[in-house]
Amino acid sequence: MRKHLILNVAGLTPKLLTSGDMPRLEAFAYLRGGPSPWTPALPAVTASVQADLLCGGRPGSGHGIVGNGWYFRDLAEVKMWPQSARLIQQPTVFERWRTQHPESPSAQMFWWWNLPSYADLSVTPRPTYWSDCRKGPDIHSNPPALRQRLRQRYGEFPLFNFWGPGADITSTRWIVDATLDVLKEERPGLCLCYLPHLDYDLQRFGPDSAQASKAAAAVDAEAARLLDFAAAEDLELSVISEYGIEAVSQAVFPNRILREAGLLAIHPAQNGSILDPGNSRAFAVCDHQCAHVYVANPRDLATVTELLAASPGIETVYQPEQLESIGLNHPRSGELFCVAKPGWWLAYPYWLESDAEPDFARCVDIHKKPGYDPCELFIDPALALPKVRIGMKLLAKKLGMRTLMNFIPTDTGLVKGSHGRLPSSPELGPVFIAAEGCPLSCTFAAATPSDRGRKNVAR
Repeated sequence: MRKHLILNVAGLTPKLLTSGDMPRLEAFAYLRGGPSPWTPALPAVTASVQADLLCGGRPGSGHGIVGNGWYFRDLAEVKMWPQSARLIQQPTVFERWRTQHPESPSAQMFWWWNLPSYADLSVTPRPTYWSDCRKGPDIHSNPPALRQRLRQRYGEFPLFNFWGPGADITSTRWIVDATLDVLKEERPGLCLCYLPHLDYDLQRFGPDSAQASKAAAAVDAEAARLLDFAAAEDLELSVISEYGIEAVSQAVFPNRILREAGLLAIHPAQNGSILDPGNSRAFAVCDHQCAHVYVANPRDLATVTELLAASPGIETVYQPEQLESIGLNHPRSGELFCVAKPGWWLAYPYWLESDAEPDFARCVDIHKKPGYDPCELFIDPALALPKVRIGMKLLAKKLGMRTLMNFIPTDTGLVKGSHGRLPSSPELGPVFIAAEGCPLSCTFAAATPSDRGRKNVAR
């Protein structure tokens, strides 16, 4: 039995791989015949594509992960970034591995669907949310002793370098340290490792920026440590990515369109305007360049479609009967599914100028926001002395005071890169550099381009 190490380098594309900034990964790719582009399915976002990879299928064919979050109809709540593998409604590669190799453990290092995981060994971020509203860095592991060992050897997981304005190579370096530790100590036969670093500056500054070039070089240096270990230990190494990040310059606000039309309801709470999905006739769960649109009454479908299709930033509005063609015919999907035009992304804000802004709008708060917010990667440039302000707030928290960490901008024009659409060309899409017998190969063998090029309403 050959042992497998599978690296998921978020945002890696053939263009980046051959840019000259990633010599180690490029050399590895050409040893395997060159980088092989592949076409993900819609939406090309983290949680759904990782579920596709783990299961070898699509939401509509069984696994049910329709995006980074969705509307839980029985709770009447939008939940973003759930992480329980129990939400996957189909067997994953870990169950298949256990059946085929019961004597060989598997490990899941920071891939999504990891709390809990179906792997034998797992590590993932899990912040501590204190009752006094503080948020502290931490991880969750199975077995629990693994958490203690990794924290003793490598220090606290750098959570605030994993997401937010401080996101940088530090978190990826910690993940590589932890993965090497598990590979050496537990010797898993199958290990999946997620390296997130390219996501950050490609979204902040765009995929063609100088910062993107530096990010590519930085993640290449960290990946090289895993490449060297795999070569020394004769592991079968595969490198994949889920999507490519393409340049954007502006955002469209589907929820504000629906709010202006009187279709989206809010609860005027004491902490600002809160989306009221259970009492809305229609609302969108925006996820990078895609959105599930939930429409309570079928009689409103034509109206909602017309409103969204008329937006200058929306390319396609898929109808209920067309969701099967893109693999999203699942009860968790919206009645409609929107895809942005090239150069655009879909922003979640739903409140108008006449509505009170919710208190979480200017915070890093991925679970309260009913959609994805890349503005969390920035500190508001309009703030005077932002480092002083943040330092004072952190000091107040340490002293036990409650304070709002509201230093995130709401200016969507700051965002320069996004994903979720199908790639505009193979060189800008994800890559798959597969070892012989890669346990994920069935996913890519079955991958076919989804419908592209449809304008406005898909008919």
